[in-house]
Amino acid sequence: MKILKKYKNAEGYADPTAGKLFEAESLEEKRLNELIQVLKYIIRLAGFDLIGRITLLDKRTGRKYF
Repeated sequence: MKILKKYKNAEGYADPTAGKLFEAESLEEKRLNELIQVLKYIIRLAGFDLIGRITLLDKRTGRKYF
């Protein structure tokens, strides 16, 4: 992927390990954002408004999103 090929550390050297980490975080953020958009869509379709924050727990990673 592009992130792995282009990611460089502070000294300018290629750092594929950190690139993998950033890529994984980017994929998780995308997955989370898509889920939130679907939830908001369903809420609107059902005739409701979301008035509070949604708290999520990723069963795969155990990470909490507030």
